[in-house]
Amino acid sequence: MAGQIFQINASKGGVPKTPLRIAEVNELGITVDQQRYTKVHGGPDKALCLYSVELIAALQKEGHPIYAGAIGENLTTSGIDWQDMTIGSRWQIGSAVQIEITSYAVPCNHIGPSFINKRSKRVHAEENPGWARTYARVLQDGVIRLGDEIKPLPLEQA
Repeated sequence: MAGQIFQINASKGGVPKTPLRIAEVNELGITVDQQRYTKVHGGPDKALCLYSVELIAALQKEGHPIYAGAIGENLTTSGIDWQDMTIGSRWQIGSAVQIEITSYAVPCNHIGPSFINKRSKRVHAEENPGWARTYARVLQDGVIRLGDEIKPLPLEQA
């Protein structure tokens, strides 16, 4: 069930987000990351956006020109069964950071170039269950590093 951080991503607003090796995380997410449209992105309940490198690889096999960071995720994960990234689940990242999954990210037009015919709804939770990015709130601040382990918190801590 445990995985790791495949890539940490941030931008000065918009997509794609570019890779970092290390990042400080607080209640608003990665401290150097910015959002262009703060009415729909960011804030405490959408502090971090996560997506799976395995899903990215599957989308690439379908012909989509997607890559890690292209659709705005802050953390690209590896080795996690994406079906376990459910709303309400809590996760430990590295030695300090703890998060709780709060919602599925609704795709916007800005990520369209990562999909054939700009069909970003390929990662829409209702149209394609199991393929959506997730948003998370930060429960415990800290520093994360490329390759850090991501594991579910035991129920007694969740």
